[in-house]
Amino acid sequence: MNQRYRGIILVLIATLVFSVLDTSSKFLTAHYAAAQIVWMRYLCQFTLVLLIVAPGRWREITMTRRPLLTILRGAMQGCSSLFVVMAFSTLPLAETTSMVFISPLLVALFAGPILGEKVSRGQWLLIVAGFSGVLLIARPGGAVFGVGMLYALACSVCYALYQVLTRKLTATEPPIRLLFYNGLLGTLITSLLVPSCWSNVVPSLTQTSIILSLGVYGCIGHFMIIRAFSETPASIISPLLYSQLVWATLLGWQIFGQFPDLLTLLGMLIIGGSSLSLALKQAGTGQRAR
Repeated sequence: MNQRYRGIILVLIATLVFSVLDTSSKFLTAHYAAAQIVWMRYLCQFTLVLLIVAPGRWREITMTRRPLLTILRGAMQGCSSLFVVMAFSTLPLAETTSMVFISPLLVALFAGPILGEKVSRGQWLLIVAGFSGVLLIARPGGAVFGVGMLYALACSVCYALYQVLTRKLTATEPPIRLLFYNGLLGTLITSLLVPSCWSNVVPSLTQTSIILSLGVYGCIGHFMIIRAFSETPASIISPLLYSQLVWATLLGWQIFGQFPDLLTLLGMLIIGGSSLSLALKQAGTGQRAR
């Protein structure tokens, strides 16, 4: 199979895997605190990295040239995972996912002061349009209005900073090292929070299977994204990441019986369209959107 087509298939499967991960996390919020769910996910993911990737490669995956930025990047990923699961506990799956997808718009804002990239007039217009979509979703009486919206926005900010730091670090840090520190920092951060919210609920066989699957989904999804970017130009891959909005809508409808109303769908389309247009614009100028 042509490498380009293989990359396209990989990223489409990866977005489905991430949507299944989000769906599983949302299902577990009915029984466990968000910090406990994220801790279980990162513990499983980090264990898999240690067992499968780390042996014989300790120096390669741990010896970073930029430790502070690498640690900060891992912390931002851990915080974004925590905030999104907190949002899932009160919000529908599709709406939460669409709110998280404003992160490319925030990346364009943060890239100026952090990376020295200039924000053009066209990018500003897309950013304003994207936030108008947020207002449609988060309107009073809408499904996202309330504290869950703040969690989703906090996730977007953390994830945008994570992406900016990723762009800054990829010149010196290999993907496997960044994946290692993701798991390490996510596990450490949530380990500090778990004792205060630990649930003594004994998981059923189904819940145990879902809990163990979280780390597997995380590893598989990130591995597929890394492979996709290594085999196919970012200008093709980046727009395909937005297929996760479709997967999230379908899974939220089928699993939880939650389907967005017309105004919310319009807001989701505006966010997705603005972020997608920005990704295509950045790809056209040689920048990576993620």
